[in-house]
Amino acid sequence: MMLSIEDVAAGYGRTSVLHGVSVAVPDGRISALLGHNGAGKSTLLRTAIGLLRPRHGTVTFDGADVTRLAPHERVARGMGYVPQGQQCFPHLTTEENLRLVADTRRGGPAAMAEAMDLFPALGPLLARRAGLLSGGQRQQLAIARALITAPRLLLLDEPTEGIQPSVVAEIERAILEISRARGISFLLVEQHIGFAVRAADRYYVLESGRVTSQGAGGQAAEATVRAALAV
Repeated sequence: MMLSIEDVAAGYGRTSVLHGVSVAVPDGRISALLGHNGAGKSTLLRTAIGLLRPRHGTVTFDGADVTRLAPHERVARGMGYVPQGQQCFPHLTTEENLRLVADTRRGGPAAMAEAMDLFPALGPLLARRAGLLSGGQRQQLAIARALITAPRLLLLDEPTEGIQPSVVAEIERAILEISRARGISFLLVEQHIGFAVRAADRYYVLESGRVTSQGAGGQAAEATVRAALAV
């Protein structure tokens, strides 16, 4: 199992958000995390990458307990994280955003070229300041930067939120290609239920910080997930 989150409780200050959540991501597979706003999805990803320390429970990555490791230690072991909101360094160019990561890693230039192959739309934008890119272009840049770290697991938080449909299709295609061709695992928080469930090998529905429904992904599961979210 690439990632195993077991009986995790977490929150902010005195506010509890997650209440005994267990989620798993198999090697080279996609697990989708679904739920309404405020259900705790982003909090779970922040706990997985180490930005939040759980109040109880464990986070295991590739068989090793990483519950107490800092985020940079988890990244060094092969975790990647793309938070919600198309984050980038707006005053740097697209190329500078990519090289900022590539120049710190062995094999970085080759990894940067591979990331660019997945998102060819970034090629003509290398000299443009990232703050002037569209939301979809910034999201592609954010995923490309994460890929340069050579992750074995990517945590993606709403990668298609607020993005034009044509770019949504490009991002969805890239996620499937990264998973199938490169064997990278994903824990995917996604608002497009149809894509998330069809792409996922397993899905989890989160409600008020608890898993209320889970099962195998695939097209046959879409109606079940929509019914669970309609409650």
